This record gives sequence, C-alpha cells and structure tokens, in this order.
Amino acid sequence: MAASAAPIRQRAALLVGLAYAAFISLGLPDGLTGVAWPSIRTTFRLPLDALGALITTGTIGYLLSSFSSGRLSARIGVGWLLVLSCLATAVSLLGYGATPVWAVMVSLGLLAGLGAGAIDAGLNTYAAESFSPRTVNWLHASFGLGAATGPIIMSGIISAGYSWRLGYLVVGVAQLLLASCFAVTRQQWHAQVEGADTTPQPSASMARTLRLPSAWLSMLLFFLYTGLEISTGQWLYTLLTEARSMVPALAGVWVSVYWGSLTVGRLLSGAIVAHISVRTLLQLCMGAAILGVVLLWLNLAPWLALTGVALLGLALAPMFPSLIALTPARMGPTHAANTVGFQIAAAALGGASLVSGFGLLAERFGLETLGPFLLVVAVLLAVVFEILERRPRTP
Repeated sequence: MAASAAPIRQRAALLVGLAYAAFISLGLPDGLTGVAWPSIRTTFRLPLDALGALITTGTIGYLLSSFSSGRLSARIGVGWLLVLSCLATAVSLLGYGATPVWAVMVSLGLLAGLGAGAIDAGLNTYAAESFSPRTVNWLHASFGLGAATGPIIMSGIISAGYSWRLGYLVVGVAQLLLASCFAVTRQQWHAQVEGADTTPQPSASMARTLRLPSAWLSMLLFFLYTGLEISTGQWLYTLLTEARSMVPALAGVWVSVYWGSLTVGRLLSGAIVAHISVRTLLQLCMGAAILGVVLLWLNLAPWLALTGVALLGLALAPMFPSLIALTPARMGPTHAANTVGFQIAAAALGGASLVSGFGLLAERFGLETLGPFLLVVAVLLAVVFEILERRPRTP
C-alpha cells in the first residue's frame, strides 16, 4: 500500500512544482519590458507612447487565448495546452531578443499574449479543479515572485553593459526548458493531484456556458477585481506625487509596499484558508479593501492614508486565487473550464478598461477622484460577490 502511494505522491509533488515554476515564468516577462523600454526606444528610435502598440497586440492575444482556453483544453488536453502555450511564449521572447525591426516585435506581442493567456487560464483551471485553496493562493504568490524577479534580471543585464536583448533571450530559453518539462509530463496533467479520484466530465460548449447568468456575474467579478488592483497600482504614484506633493522616492516606496503586500498577503492567506472557509475569507477581505480605500481617499493623516494602501494590498491578495478556487463548485464540472477562461479574459479587459477610464476621469476632475473611483469599484465588487453567492449552484 505504502509502496503504491509513493509514486502518486512523487507525481503530485512534480506537478505542483511545475505549476509553481510556470506561474513564476508567467510573471517574469511582465517585469522585463518596463525596465527595458528606455533601451528599446533608443534601439528602434521610437516615441514614448510607442509602447502602447506592443501592449495592445499582447492584450488582444491574451484575450483570444484565455477566452477560448476551455474549449482548447477539452480538445487537446491540459498537458498539450501548456506545452504549446509555453512554446509560443518562448518563441515570442526569443524573437524580441533577435528582431532588428520594431514592427516584428509588435507582431510577436500577439504571440506572447496568446501564450500567456493560455498558460494563465489553463493552469488556473487545472489548479481550481485539482489543488487546494492554499496551493492556489501560493501559486499566485509565485506569479508575484516572477514579476519581481523580471526587473532584477533585466536591470542587472543592462547595468553590466549588455544589450536589453540578452534579458529576453535568457527568459526565452528558460521558457523553452519549461515547455520541455511540460512535454515530458503532458500525459500526467489529466488527473487530479490533491483531490479525490473523479471521472473526467465533458466540457460544455462556450455558447452553453455563456447562457448561464452565473458565468456573466463571474466575469463581472473578475473585471471589477482586476480593475481595482491595477488601477490602484498604476495611479497611486501619480496621486501621491502630483496631488499630495510626496517626495518621488518615498512615493515609489509606498507603491512597492502595495505590490509587496499583494505577494505577502497571498503567502499568508494560503495558511489562513486552512482554518476558515474561502467564502468567509473573501467577505472579510472585501470589507477590509473598502476600509483601505476609504483611508486612502479621506487622507486624514499621511500615515493613515498610507496604512490604507498597505491594508488594501493585503485585502486584495487572496481574492483572485480564491475566486478561481470557488469556480468549479459554483459552475459544475462541465462549465468550470470555460468559466475560468472567461474570467481570465474579463480580468485582462477590466485592468485595461478601468485604468484608462480613470485617466479620462482624472483629466477632467483631478487626481483626488481616485479615492471615490476605487470605492465605487470596491463596493460593486462586494455586491456582485454576494449576489453570485446567493445564486443556486450550476448542477
């Protein structure tokens, strides 16, 4: 009995380790371009706003692949989906490092988005169905580790006098190695790791899933959550420096505190969720997020507003992975994969839409409208979650 259980435990540990590595690799490219952009601009003689073209093609690819990931996974299996998407990401990064033409780099952004969206949605679907909520939270903390490591790699290469291209080549080779690992283990990704043995059920069509109100409410939930998280991270520095006259270096520290709180919060919530239900954790965190936004908005004292920033980061930390973990139970096995893909796509759309939407709002009414803007989003997030929780589960 013990002898037969040992290979199962080893296989489980291998797949969990690969999932951690995949989430780290998913975060790495996000941190590369921000540091490399000044050097890329110089190389291709580009204006400051040219980055928008690369972001646009990447977002289009991400939306396309994440939205359809449920059907792709049903057709070719999670293992092959991870292999092909990881290869797509590797080819795009290696292409970034080799191409002499900016238009080619922009075109490769579509391939990068296709790969990243498929990895993100595919792994989140598998994790939601196969891993415990604690593991799902730690997987998303791994993404934060990758996002924090990317800038270190690129800045270290540039500081050492090497071309920015080397940074993309290094991470591209790492992605190739990860794709090889997925290829070797591709047959093992069909079964659950931490859950009980279950018979795989066929996935519903995307059209059938989209006819369910719970699917649309789930997409709205992720649209609002990611909009809240990204809008805070993108506009906080501008608010602190331009509207509240904070020293830029100190404002940068507090932006780092916000993002760091997200990673630390996911590590902590992975342990906390073993003692309270995921739903209770989410309800507490949504209340804490509203309090954090109120403290930032009212700005009764600088230290109190900045405490709100840290509280907001900690409160947001477990939301994305925990909402992913609840999806299979809410939507049922036939709709879970489609819904996770829809949620990931809605998250990307929410981040882009609400960040740019606040830019238009701030242009007309000023940066201090960030507080009430975030508060409306945070309250809507809590309301939509409660509505969704009160709906009957999809059989």
